[in-house]
Amino acid sequence: MPKGIVAIVGSPNVGKSTIFNRFIGERHAIVDDEAGITRDRLYGQCTWNGVTFSVIDTGGIELKDVPFQKQIRIQAEIAIQEADVIVFVTDGQVGVTADDQMVARMLYKVKKPIILAVNKIDEGMHVSNASEFYALGLGHPYPVSGSHGVGIGDILNEVVKHLKNVEETVNEDVITFSLIGRPNVGKSSLVNAILNQERVIVSDISGTTRDSIDTPFKRGDKNYLVIDTAGLKKKGKIYESIDKYSAIRALKSIERSEIVLLVIDGDAGITDQDKHVIQYATDLHKAIIIVVNKWDLVNKDQNTMSEFSKKIRNEYKFLDYAPIVYLSAKTKSRLPSLFEALEKVHEAYYTRISTSLLNQVLQDAQMMNQAPDFNGGRVKILYGSQVSVAPPSIVLFVNNKEFMHFSYLRYIDNRLRDTFNFDGTPINLILKSRRE
Repeated sequence: MPKGIVAIVGSPNVGKSTIFNRFIGERHAIVDDEAGITRDRLYGQCTWNGVTFSVIDTGGIELKDVPFQKQIRIQAEIAIQEADVIVFVTDGQVGVTADDQMVARMLYKVKKPIILAVNKIDEGMHVSNASEFYALGLGHPYPVSGSHGVGIGDILNEVVKHLKNVEETVNEDVITFSLIGRPNVGKSSLVNAILNQERVIVSDISGTTRDSIDTPFKRGDKNYLVIDTAGLKKKGKIYESIDKYSAIRALKSIERSEIVLLVIDGDAGITDQDKHVIQYATDLHKAIIIVVNKWDLVNKDQNTMSEFSKKIRNEYKFLDYAPIVYLSAKTKSRLPSLFEALEKVHEAYYTRISTSLLNQVLQDAQMMNQAPDFNGGRVKILYGSQVSVAPPSIVLFVNNKEFMHFSYLRYIDNRLRDTFNFDGTPINLILKSRRE
């Protein structure tokens, strides 16, 4: 489970996205010599010394009045507010700039760990340039080269040192879930229906919920914690501050959840935005329930629900394990079916399988369907062992993991789901070659 959020901030063209890519180990952020390429927030995950955390890459903050600068600055301020650790990136070849001083003034007000990275120290002769940045008053400047990877480990060591103080609140006895979805699908109304009280503001105006609201409650003998997140809009399309606020808050709320409810408007149907929204949860390996709200507004016959489910399965092929619940927050009809799904999915998220039973299923699966030839060989699963829950993670020891075709791994996933209760939860299958 990710432990905390790290925000990367700084003025344009100092190499924030290059360092972001170094952190997450892939070219996820666009890197270009033109200043101001990164406008919208990007996020990824980094694991260092056994600690996994989320990383937010923000746009460049500058004094000059350039397009979207107001929105970029708001976005960065919110990232700073939500982060547990801040990495402030500067340009060691240019030296301290007025933009750096402006960012530093923003950070003076923040009572959080700040790590000052002096980037573009690509040659030994540039190392002494880093000392100039003591003038910013933010502590020791770390010389790094994002393009060559030099000094990145020192920054990550500092990040992890601070994140070890971030408390994780995981309680298997409490079913913790959040609601995500595009604006105006009825998330706040659903929270009110669940709690049976007006705990959050409900409005027809898109984007009313601007904060994440945590509410513990009890139903029967079960303890729950519901996290209501602000609505998300499609990344890169609308540059209003509320969208940045919502996206970053949603990321933090999803991190703290076990189960994520993707709320869809049954009357409006499925949109591309819905697919974008759920990416946050799938990237973080959360259990998922698809909730079709406003079902009372749909003109129905005996086949309507079945046809809508087929459409959802077709649109969300990667979520074929997620149960679908139909309800109306307004009328509270079919609400008990949501709690039934929450209990079942929570149990699945913490499912543990005995090693002997797991290996029996793996052997039977291979006898029923032998793996295809791939990359010059045929994979053979020698042994399996579950190493963790939330989500269930299983290591498969194989003769050569390069021989594993994705379709056969999907077949193994399906056989496990046929045998055990994994409704709503991803199964994290980890391959290890015999020689590793």
